[in-house]
Amino acid sequence: MTAARRTLAVGSESFPTRGTFAISRGSRTRVEVVTCTIRQGRAAGRGECVPYARYDETVACVIERIEAVRDDIEGGISRAALRERMPAGAARNALDCALLDLEAKRQARPAWAIAGLDAPVAAVTAFTIGLGRPAEMAARARAAAGRPLLKLKLGGDGDAERVAAVRDAVPGARLIVDANEAWTPAQLEAGLADMARLGVELVEQPLPADADEALAAMARPLAVCADESCRGRGGLAALAARYDMINVKLDKSGGLTEAIDLARAARALGLKIMVGCMVATSLAMAPAVLLAGLADYVDLDGPLLLARDREPALRYRGAMVLPPPPELWG
Repeated sequence: MTAARRTLAVGSESFPTRGTFAISRGSRTRVEVVTCTIRQGRAAGRGECVPYARYDETVACVIERIEAVRDDIEGGISRAALRERMPAGAARNALDCALLDLEAKRQARPAWAIAGLDAPVAAVTAFTIGLGRPAEMAARARAAAGRPLLKLKLGGDGDAERVAAVRDAVPGARLIVDANEAWTPAQLEAGLADMARLGVELVEQPLPADADEALAAMARPLAVCADESCRGRGGLAALAARYDMINVKLDKSGGLTEAIDLARAARALGLKIMVGCMVATSLAMAPAVLLAGLADYVDLDGPLLLARDREPALRYRGAMVLPPPPELWG
């Protein structure tokens, strides 16, 4: 009997954030996501992505890129072939995750088994404190004092004061920081020294992605993680001389299928792994939870930064993110 033909549905949704969420490149009060649903017979697979302006992505262009491969998707393209057909980015992520979810539903097998991963378990996730004045960030950190791992967004000038205020507010918390490319090479040495002195465990993307050469020429007093500098496997060898770790995000890598290969390739080069996210709903987060077993740090708090999530949602138990329920994804 001939298999049922696939159908693809694409749309966008908007979710309010829990207050204003700010990083060095700007602030937002809403998150725009693109979703796709691939149906085949009685089964439906779903995926969600976040168009990211840093990579010249908009909701309209991501939808356009998905629509451009509609015939391929509805014609039965595999996840492996999709990687050859589309470049990495948010559009491919939504489709890759929807295809894997569809496979799981049709085969009645968990997505982690199909993807060749170990069964996911609950993992401690970082909780993000958005960029603000020192007192503001300290107050937010104090409100999150029950969370053992905090990720502070930084902005360049005044960062030592921001981190010091948070450290005073929550002296027992583990701290990691993310500058989102806000530092200059002239700020690097002193900035890293300040972070080490304040007990920060790692600094994420201190320099602009196209101006991070200084990292290779210095002894780093704490771990430095590549985010914007790391978009795929192609540049990993060069990154290994500049960084100690990479942030694997599905929207950058173009889906879970590629993210798994990226994480394993980075490990082979001696790089540690953070599995990260954009601010998005549980549908975007669920596939990334499967990567937690490959990661040294898990930063999958996106739904916690929203005023409302979709249902069904990921479950969080204290600081732990739990494996996704199959009715959500996978």
